[in-house]
Formats: sequence, C-alpha cells, structure tokens
Amino acid sequence: MRPISRRHMLKMSAGAVAAASLAPLLARSAMAQDVPTGQSLDFWWWGEQEAPGLEAWLDQSVALYQEMSGNTVTPTLQDTSVVISEFQTASAANAAPDLQFLWNGIYHMESVWFGYLEPLNNLLDEAFLAKTNATPLSVYQGQQYRTGWYSVPLLWVYNKALFDSAGLDADNPPTTWDEFMAANEKLKTAGVTPITGGLKDGPWGEWFMGHATGQNLDSPADAVNLFIGSLDWREPKYYEAWDRLAELWNAGYLNDDMNSIDLYPGIDLFGAGQGAMTQIVGPLVPAQQALLGAENVGVMTFPVFGTGAMAGKPIFDNQGIGISSQSQNKEVAADFLRFLHSPERIDAIWNEVAQFPTDTDWDGSVVTDPTLQAIWSGWINGPTVPYISNLMPTLFWTDAMFVNSQKIISGEFTGEQAGENAAAVTARWAEQNPDLVENYTIWAEDLGL
Repeated sequence: MRPISRRHMLKMSAGAVAAASLAPLLARSAMAQDVPTGQSLDFWWWGEQEAPGLEAWLDQSVALYQEMSGNTVTPTLQDTSVVISEFQTASAANAAPDLQFLWNGIYHMESVWFGYLEPLNNLLDEAFLAKTNATPLSVYQGQQYRTGWYSVPLLWVYNKALFDSAGLDADNPPTTWDEFMAANEKLKTAGVTPITGGLKDGPWGEWFMGHATGQNLDSPADAVNLFIGSLDWREPKYYEAWDRLAELWNAGYLNDDMNSIDLYPGIDLFGAGQGAMTQIVGPLVPAQQALLGAENVGVMTFPVFGTGAMAGKPIFDNQGIGISSQSQNKEVAADFLRFLHSPERIDAIWNEVAQFPTDTDWDGSVVTDPTLQAIWSGWINGPTVPYISNLMPTLFWTDAMFVNSQKIISGEFTGEQAGENAAAVTARWAEQNPDLVENYTIWAEDLGL
C-alpha cells in the first residue's frame, strides 16, 4: 500500500541536538508523574516515505524528550515491505521493540489478536486517547491499541487548469456519478486523460475499493461482514464498485497503461499535468501543489452512485503508534507518546512537516492555503467515515481485490464476475481461518456504529 524505501537507522541531526537545549522550556506537563528515568526505548517507525520531513521532526522530538526525561529513545525507520512482518516476527521471538508504528485496522489488529500489542487504556487516560483520534478501527472489545500520529485522509485531486481547458467549472467538481461521467467525457473530448492511475502493484485498486465499495455500506461493520462472508459479495450492490470501474475503463477515461505501472508513477502522471484527476492520500497533496502550482490543485470526494449511509462522506484515516506487550518500560513508552502529542510537538508537525496532526484539540485555523484548509475542514475536522479497505484480510487483498481490479482493466472480468471471485476468496479464507472469523465477528460488533 505504501511506497518502498531503503531501510535505514535514524541519526541525530545537528539541528535536533541544538534544539535539545530548549527542552526545559517545552511541555513538561506532558510527562506523567513518577515516570522512571534512565530507561531505554526502541521505536520502529515508518512515515518518511509518504511524509518527507517527518524524520527531522522525530529526530528533534527524541532529542527534546531525552533531555527532558533522562530516558533514551532509539528510532529505526522501517522499509515499507516489512512494517508488519518484522514486528510480528520479532514479537514471536520475544524481541519486539517497545514502540511500533501501526497502520490502521487489520494492519495492526492481527497483532492485537496474537497478543503482541498492549491495550493503552491502563497506561494513558481516556481523554488523551480520545484526543489522539485513532479512529474506531483501533479499538477491540473496548480497548484501544494505537494512538493517532498524523492524518491520512483519502481523497481525489483534480487539475483546475485542465478542468478550465475542457470547459468545466473548476470551482465546483462533480459530486454525482452522472456529473462525473459527463466531466470525464468533456476532458476526453478536449484531449485530456481524465483519470490517471497505476495498478501494477495493487494499492490503486485498494484505494478505489475503499472509495467505491463504501458507498453501498451503512457502517464499517458491513465491510467486516462482507470480508467474513456474513454478507454476500455476489449481491449487485456489493460488487457495484467493480461495475463502476469497468464503466470508467470501457469509456476510455483511464490511462491505457495503468495495469503496467505502479501506484506512484500513476500519481506522477497527474503531477506532470498528464491527467486531470487521480486518487491520493492527504500527505501527498503538498507535493502535487509544488508541481502544478497550489492554485491549480483542487480536492474532491469520490462522486456518489451508492445509496448507503457512507456514500458521499469524506474518508478519514491516520497513522499511529502502539506499545508492545513485551516492553519492559511501558510507562516510559506511554510517556513518550504523551510528549509526541504535547502542544509544541503537535504544532511542529504542521509547521515543519506540513502534515495534519490527528489531535482533536489542534487549532486548524493556522492553515491558510485554501486547498489544505478544505482538507482540514472536510476530511479531518468534518463528518467523515473510516477507510474500509483497512479491514480486508490479506488473502482478500491478494486474491480478490488485486485480482479483480486488474482483470476488470484487462477486460477479463465484469463486475459480476469480480463479485463471484470475491465471494469464493472469502469462503476459502473463512474455512482456513475459523479463529480469525470469530475475532472479526467480535470486531464487527464493536464497529456497529
């Protein structure tokens, strides 16, 4: 789902060392009382890959915290391909880090079910956990297993200049499917590729499914019930997302080579002005503004075709951090999380990295760019829905979502055939994993929002 980057160890930057001298002035209230000193924490993290500048922010945060608390934090930046597997392998060997970066939903919930993650409710107070806004997908049987870190809204961006050239209203992007298809036709007629994407590595299909399948669902619990077979993918409303993808492809509204390029090269086509729209995550929007000019990048929700309660609502997700159940310094780990959410550190993640903090008490009025303000007010601070693709089992990702997306684009599948395949994969997974089905069933009850 995320771009691959070389794994490396973080090193203390000279700027962070200098900033450490300011530590006594910063956020002493963030520390809990009676936290041990002279302790060491290992923190395996991810995020520089999608939010450039996060490494320097973390360097500085570590330096400040060490100066203030007398505890040591050693961060290790992980490669995208091993974020989940390396933590689980280390946990199985009783060699886990104290703190672990965690994607949302099933990406960390399996580690919960394995017993590798510590519930945070006994380490951090409820008000703090609530304000980090980790989303309902981070909760199992009333226990929260992640704090939020920085926001990752899922949205669509469009090129206002290309909209203007096609005679479209760049200030009012399409909101319904009919308007969307009409806009695509005008763009195509004007010689513009309406939508760019790259499906070779799979995540584009995951993002599309998250935007489109959710439109016929009333809550994330419906998604869980689809993934365990309690609801049936063969019902037209549940495979309609793939019908709509086929409609876009058959009309010639997607780049011809999307099955042979990866997610990020597909986004690069948009940034190069070679397409009018693309799917994206919030952390990548500033880079598109830098390429096209901030005034030329607009944001929109995926146009509505479905009738579920989740249709038309912006999708909010975030990256987070959890504490290993094997940590010998859980109180110190919890204190470090408090420090990362102190007012100074929250402000710095915006001011220095241009990333939205997840904290509900952060004042987003400091965001002056109109496009970024629209993201803040609509996708982060407005009425949103969770990202349902965070709920799919690994087998569904590889054998259903990925296969269906590519075969729709190659012309081998209709939407109905994609639904048949999804149902077959779901049944196979459920038969192979009865214990996980039980856990998912409990999770669905938790998510019955």
